[in-house]
Amino acid sequence: MEKIKIIAMDLDGTLLDSEKRLSEENRAALQKAADMGIEIVPTTGRIYAIIPEAVRQLPFVNYAITVNGAEVYDVKNHRVIAKNEMSWQKAAEIMTFLDGFDVVYDCYQGGGGYMTKSHLDKVEDYLTSDYFAEIYRKSRNPVRELKAYLREKGQGVQKVQFCTTDQTLRTFLLEALKTKFSGVAVSTALPYNGEVNDENGHKGGALQKLCRHLGCTMENVMTLGDGYNDITMLELAGVSVAMENAAPEVKAAAKYVTGSCDENGVAQAINKFCF
Repeated sequence: MEKIKIIAMDLDGTLLDSEKRLSEENRAALQKAADMGIEIVPTTGRIYAIIPEAVRQLPFVNYAITVNGAEVYDVKNHRVIAKNEMSWQKAAEIMTFLDGFDVVYDCYQGGGGYMTKSHLDKVEDYLTSDYFAEIYRKSRNPVRELKAYLREKGQGVQKVQFCTTDQTLRTFLLEALKTKFSGVAVSTALPYNGEVNDENGHKGGALQKLCRHLGCTMENVMTLGDGYNDITMLELAGVSVAMENAAPEVKAAAKYVTGSCDENGVAQAINKFCF
């Protein structure tokens, strides 16, 4: 096993427990690894601004991978060191397709969240989580109509995501988006959502770019995750660890399985492989 130089972990369902809390056990394990010179890299579908404060305030975090890998962010210097975005035209095409179904959708652009106001007004009806409904309320900038807003701005889009509580519809849309649109990566991180990034905007690819920036390889990376959007980084890492609460397909992509997010599985894995 190569020396671990980077620990990249998903947040929701991985580092954070089911109540979205960072446990003292996980924090202590991260601190111990950081003290050894290992880079601790939150790797999430969220934009940086809505990463929980308990994680953003960790003093040893120098880099974060956000929006499923669309952005590699230098935390200390407040700058983007790598990004993969889709064109606003492609994002608008995806939204036009989604207009034909009973979903709400939004996008991330330039580190901010945007959503048609009429969608934001009813977002609670399309999410099964009060926690994330509140995040939507606080973090999405309402616009009159999102496609028109993107056309007006004329800038690349980091991610388009849709929400529905209809699991049959969700499954259909996840497959339909893969078939209908080329050059995109379709994934999901939550039981009620679907996420569309540029085909190169995934967590594994972002970690490869961070490795080049830091002068190491993916063999020096330990990854931990539980969601479908974690599969690329699990497949590419030298040490890949799925949470016990991960889906079977996610576990199959990893070399090892640790305890669940409610059992301090991140700390268990760090203690096993790093010390």
